[in-house]
Amino acid sequence: MSEQVSRRAAMTGLLLLVFASGGAPAADTPILPPELRGLWPDTAVVSRGIRSTVAGHRTDPAVLAEVARRADTAAQRVSAVLGGPVRPLVAVPASAREAAALAGAARLDGLAAVADGRRVIVVPEAFATLNPIGKDVVLAHELTHVVAGTDGVPPWLREGFADYVGYRDAGLPVATAAAELAAEVRAGRLPNALPEPAAFAADGRDPGRLARAYQEAWLACRFLADRFGEATLVRLYREARAAGVGPALAAVGLSVATLTERWRAYVRDLLV
Repeated sequence: MSEQVSRRAAMTGLLLLVFASGGAPAADTPILPPELRGLWPDTAVVSRGIRSTVAGHRTDPAVLAEVARRADTAAQRVSAVLGGPVRPLVAVPASAREAAALAGAARLDGLAAVADGRRVIVVPEAFATLNPIGKDVVLAHELTHVVAGTDGVPPWLREGFADYVGYRDAGLPVATAAAELAAEVRAGRLPNALPEPAAFAADGRDPGRLARAYQEAWLACRFLADRFGEATLVRLYREARAAGVGPALAAVGLSVATLTERWRAYVRDLLV
């Protein structure tokens, strides 16, 4: 994700553990949750927050402690929207290449973290470039994917909903969080349609388009929350997963076409 930005599971209590490279953990070492177990054969570092568990590979324990604190903040944000307890599981690999391998992706250009299964995977080089607000937004975004699920949801709704949660309590002006899109709109280039799946490809070919795709999707979900209320947005998302986005929108009197028309006006009013 851009600078402005970017699974729920029960777990046992964990102490801060540092395993020396090639060494074996002590006999009384608490057992990691399955989603974080056996990720790396050497030098695993584990940090526990109030709600979160973070495992890193060849990573400074201070970095993992920061990620754990921010994952706790992300858990509060996600829980405030979706309800229920949220206990993040986060993996911090040694490199972007290692993060891509864990996520089963060829590359993760332009992304600071991804969600995979019931865990969040941090892309360390990109994550380190973010300011504190950006780190919090990215973790809340990815944790939303973990908790809310993504199956059956078009990318604009999946990514827009996750950004809605991420930005909800971030305190950023819309024009700041959507800077790339704002520049396009002010230049007279208002988007014609909700972003297609290809716009979210993290292939490094057009980072500006990737940023705008996330921003367009975010403002579509922000429009729905502003117009119908946050609870309706959450219900719409869940119904879209269960029955498809068309029926979910129809339940609030919209089609994709009417949503697009109203979203374009909303974007213009916010960003011109």
